[in-house]
Amino acid sequence: MTDPALPVPPPLDPAAIRGLVFDLDGTLVDSYEAIAASLNHARAAFGLSALSAVRIRHTVGRGLEQLVADLLGEPRVAEGVLHFREHYARTFREQTRALPGALDTLRELHRRGYRMAVASNKPARFGETILSDAGMLPYLIEVQGPDRAGTTKPEPSMVRNCLRAMELTAADALYVGDMVLDVETAARAGLPVVLVDGGSSMPEALRATGQRVLPALKSLVDLLP
Repeated sequence: MTDPALPVPPPLDPAAIRGLVFDLDGTLVDSYEAIAASLNHARAAFGLSALSAVRIRHTVGRGLEQLVADLLGEPRVAEGVLHFREHYARTFREQTRALPGALDTLRELHRRGYRMAVASNKPARFGETILSDAGMLPYLIEVQGPDRAGTTKPEPSMVRNCLRAMELTAADALYVGDMVLDVETAARAGLPVVLVDGGSSMPEALRATGQRVLPALKSLVDLLP
């Protein structure tokens, strides 16, 4: 059953789509190992025990400050963020990998003439490095994060910044994500959305949004003309 409290994005007309805005973690890349290691590094600095990678994975998505608040406690946010960032900056490149088929999907969509961008709650300075290492950056017109937009998703500023960079309107674009949060983000930006299974949100939670759920990112090449 669809959650009645969740904003509803406009319906998808594949023939109208000229550009795509992608989420990053869980959609194009798997950086959960790096996030879990850095979060547990921050916990250890306060004498807290390590959490499972699964627990951390399903808490990721609303920005670093919220993640630290949820898993270290609100009073530890400022210092916890510093510990996380120090560890993450040293390790994220070695502990992040492209999701299967992601590079081929972007390459094929670029060949067909689609404009593409990324809007992530990960800072863009990390996102650009990850996307460059994965070979995806040349296919993207814009990479947005809270360090550039000034806010985190589901606030729609970074998605709108991507649309401006691609010189498209919301009616021309599709948002692609892996979380229930991405449905709210797309709705607030006025874009239709498709969701990819395998990220932070459980499959049943994705299906409960009432939006189209793809088994893998590569299914986009069959969905779009």
